[in-house]
Amino acid sequence: MSNTVKTVAVAGAVAAALVAHSTPAQAAAKEKCYGVSLAGANDCAAGPGTTCAGTSVTDYQGNAWTLVDKGTCTEIDLPEMADGTPREGSLEPLDRDLPA
Repeated sequence: MSNTVKTVAVAGAVAAALVAHSTPAQAAAKEKCYGVSLAGANDCAAGPGTTCAGTSVTDYQGNAWTLVDKGTCTEIDLPEMADGTPREGSLEPLDRDLPA
């Protein structure tokens, strides 16, 4: 194996390691935000009897979460609830907009 091939192989391995290392940092920049996803668009945890991603059945379901950029959960622009009160995302599960 020539020195050029070895250099390219090492450079490729280093590049792959850097890409793999950046993924956890990007994941750390996200947080679970409850009550902000539309029906069927949650990332996970949609309450009892559901399996995971895409299983919420109600828009803005309080016990279903979506990953959002860290620090933005409560700033997401959501429509008001039926009674006119503001609807906000939460870092904890909510008891609102749950399926009947």
